[in-house]
Amino acid sequence: MLIEDSFKDIATSYDTTLRCYIIKPKLKNYPHAKFPAVIVYSEIYQVTGPVRRLGQRIASKGFIVVMPAIYHNFVGPEALNYDVEGTDMGNEFKIKKPLKSYDEDNKLCCDLIYSMNEFNGRGIGVTGMCLGGHLAFRGLLDKRISCATCFFPTDIHLKSLGLGKNDDSLARVSQEIGKDQEMILIFGTLDTHVSPEGRDLIRQTLRDRSVNFTFLEVLDAQHAFIRDESSKGRYDADITEACLGLMFEQFNRRLKNELGAFVSDNSAIEHVC
Repeated sequence: MLIEDSFKDIATSYDTTLRCYIIKPKLKNYPHAKFPAVIVYSEIYQVTGPVRRLGQRIASKGFIVVMPAIYHNFVGPEALNYDVEGTDMGNEFKIKKPLKSYDEDNKLCCDLIYSMNEFNGRGIGVTGMCLGGHLAFRGLLDKRISCATCFFPTDIHLKSLGLGKNDDSLARVSQEIGKDQEMILIFGTLDTHVSPEGRDLIRQTLRDRSVNFTFLEVLDAQHAFIRDESSKGRYDADITEACLGLMFEQFNRRLKNELGAFVSDNSAIEHVC
């Protein structure tokens, strides 16, 4: 399936502009096709190559993809570098950015999706890695989001562990997740960013609150194992492929495609090098 890229800039209540990168599927002979939608949240570096490639892969499966540049409160929409300076900036911004601003970004992304003629209106999926996994977790606060796949989400357990992070995500989100929503959380057993105690706390809290969830700990996988660039030796293509299979099973089952009637398109194909 072909895909096409664009972006839309949206005004926020913080007097900033949220840039949403958009990737849409394009299916020959189905001009009236309706597609499900997925929000893809980035790690601390905004929409980098690995994040964009993940979005492209999802879109090529028949999903409208929206990828917000989350640090509009501080910088432009450009990706931060995978270096010491970029890492320090990303870690600083993720703490300084108000939780209400993250939640507003999520609302604006949902609003954008619901304004699209190509959207099938059957709910939205959300995914992300690292900080993006955390934001995918929080995304379920908006009931228009049906399901989330969270890759090694960081920070959601820190306050409960007494580590001083001012974040209510675990307690609040787990309490407010609807009975018709579900999530997948995926960690590596060697993830040094989310300790075994933290993973145990997340799992137990979700179970205690009767959340619909799948919890996967992949043997010997490390933090950022899904990132195919600058992963510091942690990228595992085989494990990534298996985990993406779980994600697509969830998205296909919960969101579905609606192609509409077949309409023949016999137009000439432009010769482009």
